[in-house]
Amino acid sequence: MSNGMVKRLARNNAGSDWIVGDIHGTFGKLQAALDEHGFRPESGDRLISVGDLVDRGPESHLALEWLAKPWFHAVRGNHEQMAIEFAAGSGDAWTYQVNGGQWFLDLTDGRQRTFAKAFSEMPVAIEIETTEGLVGVVHAECPFPAWADFTDSLVDESLSLRMADAILEAAMWSRERITRNEDTVLLDVRAVVVGHTPMEKSVWCGNHIYIDTMGWRRGHFTLLDAETLAPAYAKRLSFA
Repeated sequence: MSNGMVKRLARNNAGSDWIVGDIHGTFGKLQAALDEHGFRPESGDRLISVGDLVDRGPESHLALEWLAKPWFHAVRGNHEQMAIEFAAGSGDAWTYQVNGGQWFLDLTDGRQRTFAKAFSEMPVAIEIETTEGLVGVVHAECPFPAWADFTDSLVDESLSLRMADAILEAAMWSRERITRNEDTVLLDVRAVVVGHTPMEKSVWCGNHIYIDTMGWRRGHFTLLDAETLAPAYAKRLSFA
């Protein structure tokens, strides 16, 4: 189910759900990691992304192809948001360029609008049902003490534009929780998986899990099993 800003994924009874950190235009490297670990969408596996599909890497243009895959689900990151804002005429070209957005600036106006439309349709939060409880996915962090308050706010049309923008900015840009090493546990959710902040290895902060381990640069992609909240290890393939 999806209501635009929040996408809810029912429990996966066919395969496994894996959550991946920031991709940043390195889809070939991501595919290699998925192949190595035995990810099999034809058997029901799903991949959930914490956002930032684009910029920095050489394959940002493949983002639309990945968003069209039925087994791939992604929340909107701050880099998708920068593209949306630039295409709408409100973004700063220099800021976007230094953050890896030259590929987008080089597109025709029509192609920019195509990408921006697809990015604007990405949810800000994803909920995954598991046997152990609800797992939330957002790009940067949940800016509320309870996950349900956050998802409710995303669909609350009575909020002022200023308040709604502040919530979106925190969800896609904030590093407040990890900077303060805040260990409070969010209510209404088993764990919240995020990216945005580059880490040498995945880190728990309360029940936020930071998984941007820089697979797009010099690190490795963290592939987190949504059911166990542990790294997804290579599956044993049967040749019988």
